[in-house]
Amino acid sequence: MKKYRYHIWIPVICVLFLFSSGAVLFGTDKPSDEDMKGPVIVASKIDTEGALLGQMIIHMLKANGFDVVDKTEFGPTDVMRKAIINGEIDIYPEYTGNGGFFFDNTQPSIWKDAKKGYETVKKLDKENNDIVWLTPAPANNTWAIAIRMDISNSKGIKTLEDFADYVNEGGYVKIAGSEEFVSRPDALPAFEKAYGFELSKDQLLILSGGNTAQTEKAASEETDGVNVAMAYGTDGALAALGLWVLEDTKGVQPIYEPAPILRSEVIEAYPEIESILKPVFQSLDLVTLQTLNSRIAIEGQDASTVAKKYLESKGFL
Repeated sequence: MKKYRYHIWIPVICVLFLFSSGAVLFGTDKPSDEDMKGPVIVASKIDTEGALLGQMIIHMLKANGFDVVDKTEFGPTDVMRKAIINGEIDIYPEYTGNGGFFFDNTQPSIWKDAKKGYETVKKLDKENNDIVWLTPAPANNTWAIAIRMDISNSKGIKTLEDFADYVNEGGYVKIAGSEEFVSRPDALPAFEKAYGFELSKDQLLILSGGNTAQTEKAASEETDGVNVAMAYGTDGALAALGLWVLEDTKGVQPIYEPAPILRSEVIEAYPEIESILKPVFQSLDLVTLQTLNSRIAIEGQDASTVAKKYLESKGFL
């Protein structure tokens, strides 16, 4: 009897071995639930580039074994700051120039120097909020004002000085912008102060969120009489929509380089996040971001798809 029981148990043991080692035998290297890192909550602001960069972060983290919660297009700057400080989100793309807004007791000139601005906000945010800034992209996504090309050409409006003269002479102006752009001291009010013009409430069309795809489209299509738009330096839709970016000859605006920021608790638990995202952001120069943003804003492609295709084309995925 022992002899037969011995032979019966051999195939049973073999089957158990096959099932226990199935991941190897069947060629799948997908990590188990125990191997997954996170979850990490990834968010972004409500605009084209925010969605693009947020999706890049998501794709890179997922490819490196992280469980990710997608909260991209979460809200405007003030909402994002409260959320990350309160631990509601873990990581999102922010802009170095906003350091002057977050820490308004600093010298304004600091934020007009890319290196000084980055080092300053990195230091202050760590000390005050326990937030870590990773490597920024070499692209300046600063606030800008864009006017319809036909008006620019017919009236000779190429700079913000020209625009101020046009406004002060009674030229017709109606600008589409976000609440943040209209009210933040370092945005439209800074332009008005530096160039000596002032827009009335009747000359403003305030749109929810901060998506320049909406403001620029409004100017292009003259929605509600709009002929001027809030814009960003890396927008790819401007030329296609027939808009001219007014030159900031006085250098009013800080330099806004995008960078991933995250809670210290997260980077301490997963220090590899820095090396995962660094080469991606280093590859995003001005022309690259304008091109990718255009695919979303003009061609109507999905931000996640655009992000993934770019990462694959560069060998990051």
